[in-house]
Amino acid sequence: MKITPLAFDSLGVRSMATLVETDLKIMIDPGLDLAPSRYGLPPTKLEQEKAKELSAKINQHAKNADIFIITHYRHDHYFPEADFYEGKVLLLKHPRKHTNFNQRKRASLFLKSFRSKAKRVEYAEGKELSFSDTKVKFSPAVPHGEMLSKTGFVVMCSLYHAGEKLVFASDVQGPQVDDVVRWIVAEEPNMLILSGYPTYLKQQADPRVFEACNQNLIEILVRTSIKTIVLDHHLTRDSEYREKIAATVEKARSMGRQITTAAEYLGLEPDLLEARRKELHQAEKNDISLK
Repeated sequence: MKITPLAFDSLGVRSMATLVETDLKIMIDPGLDLAPSRYGLPPTKLEQEKAKELSAKINQHAKNADIFIITHYRHDHYFPEADFYEGKVLLLKHPRKHTNFNQRKRASLFLKSFRSKAKRVEYAEGKELSFSDTKVKFSPAVPHGEMLSKTGFVVMCSLYHAGEKLVFASDVQGPQVDDVVRWIVAEEPNMLILSGYPTYLKQQADPRVFEACNQNLIEILVRTSIKTIVLDHHLTRDSEYREKIAATVEKARSMGRQITTAAEYLGLEPDLLEARRKELHQAEKNDISLK
């Protein structure tokens, strides 16, 4: 199993787009977006250039993909009008159950465009499916972050091939919810990719919840044989994320495991363009390159 993060927040855009290659090519959450406003400022030129670069990368790999998995209907997790879905298998979070109004509306428009053009459309939550020598399992719908999140629900997925297993847990933000932890542990994956706690939302973030999330990560490592956790997305919108998870990373290291970002997993230095938006705007204003 070859796992390639294509676009993530640590790579400069809001995304969790991931390519998984088994005997098939599987694209998870093929989309990206930029925060329309951060610090009261619009995206910088650097962010726009990075979004263009990584959009092209997603599109390039998507053309050859066999299966697309969309965990929920926020625009940083799927391109709603891309032509690469045509003739492909689409494994989707249910468009009407456990969702909010905005995502229900987006899902309806997406299905109107692609239901007849796709090779197969499956509302996948809670299901186990087999494709060639690859098995794909989906969780029930789980909260987008906290238990009563107004942003709706997502589905996690587990991909198994040739003795290796990946669990992909987009936008669980932590994880915060016990059911999320239990599902991940029960799957016993080799690798876990998930969204971290949104510490950048300083007015909403709760230090006690963040600490519970860190404890949940350690619990997952203690109760499974996971070697690598890729912790990214909401967490890496905070320029101080390293200091905030340092103790958890060190605890994992003492267990012979690693907690890393998508960028570091690829051997790159995290490029937190959104978190740096204020200074990058000033640099662009002064025509100084901080790239």
